[in-house]
Amino acid sequence: MSGALVSARNLVKEYSRDRRPVRVVDDVSFDIQRGETLGLVGESGSGKSTIARLLLRLIEPTSGSVLFDGEDILHADSKKLRRLRRRMQIVFQDPYAALNPRMRVRDIVAEPFRIHEPSLPARERIDRVAALLAEVGLASDALPRFPHQFSGGQRQRINIARALALRPDLLVLDEPVSALDVSVGAQVINLLRTLQQTRSMTYLFISHSMPLVRYLSTRIAVLRRGRLVELNDAESLCSHPRDPYTQQLIQATPELASA
Repeated sequence: MSGALVSARNLVKEYSRDRRPVRVVDDVSFDIQRGETLGLVGESGSGKSTIARLLLRLIEPTSGSVLFDGEDILHADSKKLRRLRRRMQIVFQDPYAALNPRMRVRDIVAEPFRIHEPSLPARERIDRVAALLAEVGLASDALPRFPHQFSGGQRQRINIARALALRPDLLVLDEPVSALDVSVGAQVINLLRTLQQTRSMTYLFISHSMPLVRYLSTRIAVLRRGRLVELNDAESLCSHPRDPYTQQLIQATPELASA
């Protein structure tokens, strides 16, 4: 299917600091097309993660609108929002903090089934969990183990398996490899690329790394101090950046500047 899966319009998010409003997302509008990866890049504190949480309605915007597959997320009641959230999941930055250290892997990955499919038989639930772990490159002997028994890369794979459980249409990847070693992060990025192809998913990929964003993304949106300064297809944006801030990001990355 073609067309926009997500449409964000005029998103604003303000917080109060010393009784003064501080705008961390400033009139941001964009679409995410079905089947694409939209890369959202910018320095730390530019508002990238805030935008991700606004799209999923994990936090409420000050103003603006978000449509998911044509449905208004921001005005959805609890029943509709629960149904929509089956179709959009997030993988957080820190693979350590995102997993409950007291839960076994089989229970962590099965959690979406317990919430959204409570009548699913226990045997089928375990079979699905094992299949999800295999899909992200983990053997079934991971099932009874605890998070502390895994490396950082393996923990992020567990997070990805949990996010895939309900077969979401949209996967928000919030700096998913920034806490990992470069080689391990590259393996996770390649896994995400394969999963997108096999599952026909749509990604919002958030990163401060322009090379990573260019590698994984169909289009790139550049965020600076809460404002969207440039949005274009990945190759065009990296080859012919228009905004001075985008030019600075690319010049700071030798392999991109010389490409």
